[in-house]
Amino acid sequence: MNIFQSSKSFKQAFWGATLLSVVIASIGVFVIFFGERYHLRLVYAAYVNLLVVLGLQVFMGNTNITNLSHSAFMGLGAYIAAICVTPIQIKKLSLPDAPWGLNAFELDALSSALISLTLTGFLAFLTGLVIVRLSGIGATIVTIAILVIVHSIFMHRTDIFKGKQAFFGIPQVFDLSSIIMISIFVIFVARFFRESKWGIQLRASSDDEKSADAMGVNIFKLRLVAWTLGGLILALSGICYAYYLGTISARPFYFSHVFLTLAMLILGGMRSITGAVIGTILITFGLEGVRFMETGPTILGLKFPEMLGLSGIALGAVIVIIMVVRNGGLVGNFEIEQLFIKTRKNI
Repeated sequence: MNIFQSSKSFKQAFWGATLLSVVIASIGVFVIFFGERYHLRLVYAAYVNLLVVLGLQVFMGNTNITNLSHSAFMGLGAYIAAICVTPIQIKKLSLPDAPWGLNAFELDALSSALISLTLTGFLAFLTGLVIVRLSGIGATIVTIAILVIVHSIFMHRTDIFKGKQAFFGIPQVFDLSSIIMISIFVIFVARFFRESKWGIQLRASSDDEKSADAMGVNIFKLRLVAWTLGGLILALSGICYAYYLGTISARPFYFSHVFLTLAMLILGGMRSITGAVIGTILITFGLEGVRFMETGPTILGLKFPEMLGLSGIALGAVIVIIMVVRNGGLVGNFEIEQLFIKTRKNI
């Protein structure tokens, strides 16, 4: 079955994804050859956040339903893979009271990732059965509830997730080149979904649900597909996170990370894959500059005061300003190839 409206839609998705892939691959390759260890970690974290933002965009950008639970699915992906892949000797030290024999086995990295994707995808499917039947503030509240429930499990089931303590001993499986290839793959998946019949019908239903339903669009089914696909991408981001750092804890998978990645999507434009990429790049490197200013640096002989908490203020300001001045984000509904054609026409 052809899921594209036409060959033109397929070509547009392919070339758009290819252009974006060249952009993000160029950044990664430059850092691999010329960056220091700190830069490698920073850019790797940016790629992880890009995967999160793309997973968020697949559902939120096509349905126009705000999702605030995405960090929970990222955390599930990270923890499940970590529990499976961590060596038995280390798990017996870190998880001595783990139930169901979780500290008595270890799997290879690929099998662990597949199990993580399967279980997290199944949980996304189950929660999606509820989410897709809601809309507006009701759906958003349920996503917050999912985030809080999952985080509470992470914090209080210390026999499995270690609570406030770090889960350590995870083998380092990925490096920067690995996540570059994974990010390119996810960009193609997200872009193909956006330009498919399903993505077009979803965006139509988000603009006018009653008219789309009258035209025979199965809104609930398509929302469930988008929610589950987004959950799988979020699980993949968690796996990449765990497979590089080697240590994870529950703290990063909560509200601070939710608002960071949400700001990235809002800044670039949630209806566009290009917007997701641009927003991630701008926020990542912009926050590094803001954190530098927090330390009270001396610039051109002028000593600035310490401004602790400035990064949080800046992040909130970005969300407010964009929502007021340009609520469609910097690129709106446009994709990179459309922006390129539009720029050429204006020259």
